[in-house]
Amino acid sequence: MEEKKKARYWRSEGNAVVCTLCPNMCRLSEGKIGICRGKQNIDGSLWAINYGKTPSLSLDPIEKKPLYHFHPGQPILSLGPVGCNFRCDFCQNWTISQSDCPTTSVDPESLVRLAIENGSIGISYTYTEPLVWFEFVYDCAGAFKEAGLLNVMVSNGYVNPEPLAELLPLIDAWNIDMKSIRPEFYKRLSGGRLEPVLNTITEVNRVALLELTNLIIPGENDSESDLRDLVTWISELDRSIPLHFSRYHPAYKSKRPATPRSTLELAYRIGREQLDYVYVGNIFIEGTESTCCPGCGEVVIERSGFHAMKINLDGNRCKSCGSSLRIVR
Repeated sequence: MEEKKKARYWRSEGNAVVCTLCPNMCRLSEGKIGICRGKQNIDGSLWAINYGKTPSLSLDPIEKKPLYHFHPGQPILSLGPVGCNFRCDFCQNWTISQSDCPTTSVDPESLVRLAIENGSIGISYTYTEPLVWFEFVYDCAGAFKEAGLLNVMVSNGYVNPEPLAELLPLIDAWNIDMKSIRPEFYKRLSGGRLEPVLNTITEVNRVALLELTNLIIPGENDSESDLRDLVTWISELDRSIPLHFSRYHPAYKSKRPATPRSTLELAYRIGREQLDYVYVGNIFIEGTESTCCPGCGEVVIERSGFHAMKINLDGNRCKSCGSSLRIVR
C-alpha cells in the first residue's frame, strides 16, 4: 500500500511549490505541509501524504450523506481522509477534520471488493473534506466506475476549476455544504471564499445529481434575509435542487447555542416558497423528512431518520400523477 503519491495539481515557484488543487493555493517551502494537512513539499515536489489513509470506514444508508434523491433506501460504503481546507470554528466533525487521529490504510481494489461483498451501491467520499484527498479519490472513483459501481461526493465544494473538471465525469452524485450566501461568512468563519463554492455548485449541477446542505448557525447565517437570499440564489440556478437545512450543535471551538426549532421551521417555510424539495435534519420536525411530488403534493418517499420507509414511485415518476421527479433510482 502506497503511503504517499505525487500530487496531481501543483507548480514550482522558486525554492517552493504551490498547491493548485484548491483556492487556498498554499505556497510551501521544503518540508512544509498545506492547510489541509494532506500535501507536503518533499525534495521540491508536492506529495499527497494522506493517500489511502482513512480514520473512518463504514456502511451507511445513502440518506445519511444526506442524499434523499439518489437511490433511496440503499446502503453505501463510506470513508474520508483526515483534514480539511477550511478552518470552521463550528465544525461538527472536528475530531477527524481538524485534529490528528488514528488511520487505516486502504486501496481502491480492496474497497471495490468490500463494497460488493456488503451489497453497497458504490462508495461515498465523506465525513471530512474528501477533495483534499484528490489523488486517492481519483484513483478510487476510476476503479469503482470500472466495476459498475457508483461514486458519491460529500464536500464543501472548495476546489479549483481544473481539478473539478477532471473529477466531474467520475462522480455520480454530490452533496455540497453551502455554508452561507454571504462572502464575509466564508472569509471570517471558514477561512475561504464564497465564489469558488458557487462555481462548483453550478458546474456540478450541469452533469450530476446534486443536493445542498446548509447548517444554520445562530447569529451567523440565520436571519430571514440570509435564508431568503440563499434560497433565491439556489432557485435561480435550479429550483429542483434539494436543499437540506441542518441543525447546528455546539462543537469544536464554538459555544454558540444550538439552533432553535423555530429558526428551522422558518427556514423550511422560506425554502418551500421557491424550491421543490426542502428538508430539515438533526432535529425531528414532522413533515420535513419525506419527499412530496411537486406536481400533486403526494408523499412519494416516506422517511424516518436516515431510512426510507415507503417509496411510492414508478422509476422516477410519481405513482399518483405521473410527474417526473428529480430522483435517481
